[in-house]
Amino acid sequence: MTKKGYKRVVVKISGEGFSSENNVIDKDGVKVMALELKAAHDLGVELAVTVGGGNIVRGNELGLLGVNRVQADYMGMIATVINALVLQDALESLGVEAHVQSVIEIDKMVEPYNRKQCLRYMKEKKAVILAGGLGNPYFTTDTSAALKAVELGAEVLLKATKVDGVYSADPMVDPKARFYNRLTYSQVLNGHLKAMDATAITLCMENHLPIIVFNLRKGQNIQRVIQKEPIGTYIGE
Repeated sequence: MTKKGYKRVVVKISGEGFSSENNVIDKDGVKVMALELKAAHDLGVELAVTVGGGNIVRGNELGLLGVNRVQADYMGMIATVINALVLQDALESLGVEAHVQSVIEIDKMVEPYNRKQCLRYMKEKKAVILAGGLGNPYFTTDTSAALKAVELGAEVLLKATKVDGVYSADPMVDPKARFYNRLTYSQVLNGHLKAMDATAITLCMENHLPIIVFNLRKGQNIQRVIQKEPIGTYIGE
């Protein structure tokens, strides 16, 4: 890894990153994602990945359909474990030792989340995949990713998305949407920009943790952002 690159990062990958138009879990897409993460891992960075589960279950959407919101959110947490296991399998098929830790304990399938053990794995240059969200309903996996990044002393929180960064509106709907290279936390909050949820942004702001939102689907972007190339949208002070 170059001297200018980040040494410890947390990458947030939403459930959408695991799916395609025709598949809830897109095997080929996950393989590409794993190749990108392996390339980043090979740089020598201490790497943890947090995953969403929206490709399988979205708790808030189920709640709107009449499912008890608390139950629906727990279902969403279990969905993140499924994605984490899929990603673990893909990474290990590439020769990267990967451990899944979850705040939702599922014996014989995943390890319970333990900060000290997680840091030990990261320092040993083993990938860690974090699942289960916060373990509590009404919180998003964005907030979980922010909290884990703070807990683990990451230098930056990297949010991998399907667009190039933060826009004034959804660029897939509004072709006139403005792209932002750099924003402050306050600009994101006051402008109601869809970078991450407000709780996650506030947590990062209070702990001086920068966020970079970038496109997961462009080759080598994870490597590039870890090496501090100017891609995506930087959110900071």
